[in-house]
Amino acid sequence: MNKIANMILTTAAILVVMLAAAIALGGPGPIAALDSINAPFSKADFSDVPAARHFMARDGTRLAWLHYAPAGDTVTADSRRRIVLVHGSSARARSMHPLARALARAGFTVDALDMRGHGDSGPRGRADHVGQLEDDVADFMQAVPHDGPSTLAGFSSGGGFVLRLAGGMHQDLFDRYLLLAPFLHHAAPTQRPDNGGWVSVGLPRLIALGMLNRIGIRAWNHLPVLRFGLNDVARESLTGSYDYTLATAFRPRDDYRGDIRRARKPMRIVAGTQDELFDSSRYAAEFADAAHPVTVTLVEGVNHIGLTLDERAYPAIVAACRD
Repeated sequence: MNKIANMILTTAAILVVMLAAAIALGGPGPIAALDSINAPFSKADFSDVPAARHFMARDGTRLAWLHYAPAGDTVTADSRRRIVLVHGSSARARSMHPLARALARAGFTVDALDMRGHGDSGPRGRADHVGQLEDDVADFMQAVPHDGPSTLAGFSSGGGFVLRLAGGMHQDLFDRYLLLAPFLHHAAPTQRPDNGGWVSVGLPRLIALGMLNRIGIRAWNHLPVLRFGLNDVARESLTGSYDYTLATAFRPRDDYRGDIRRARKPMRIVAGTQDELFDSSRYAAEFADAAHPVTVTLVEGVNHIGLTLDERAYPAIVAACRD
């Protein structure tokens, strides 16, 4: 009996040491700047970015957003529709400016959000609890009401977050959802090896914290688990890393196919054929079980960041907003 007890204690001690080592030493490693993501921004025109506005989230945090009025004075079906834009990982509302401007020129009302943990919305790289970003979107819709239908559109990790919201308790906030080159899951068929060189994942720490969170232990959720391939210029204004909570909240659930099945509103996907982060040819199969048929539009010759910065992508995105 003592032998069995000793074995159990020894095994438990080894597991504790392994968990502690994974948490302490298993964070994201250094990562080189990814030129295909960073460089295109230097060529984009940000001279007319609107002044930031703010709303108050339920926890008292001021969150930032940008507003773009529709072009023209005539009220149309497009101008009645609001497009709420969610940026990609590490980014902020400003990064969506060229696309937001194109959508406004097409006649839509556009609001771009600095998601919590990004830009001017709270401490960068952090969130207080999983589900908080979904609550923030609900708070925005209440604080900034719109007299007309609304589409939630997200790019990359923001597209994954849009899928999360579309499959969750807040899905009725919007009547349509648009996913732009969305991140689905690190094990999804759409994922390219090494995340295309954009993100360094502290996988040991991520797994260890996931195990602890399942039994209600969240003491180390503030530790970073993701680091992004930003250059020195981008690092000054963007978010260089995510803690466990933000990394978990700003993406689909682990059961991302469950999010797809639970989504009850129409959904569209637009991606580029030359996406270096995700295999865009696999989106259609992944969304085959959605409640509504999901139209996937692939824009020839456009890479990942080009979906928001390359004008060749804008007609397909405008059409998806009108569809």
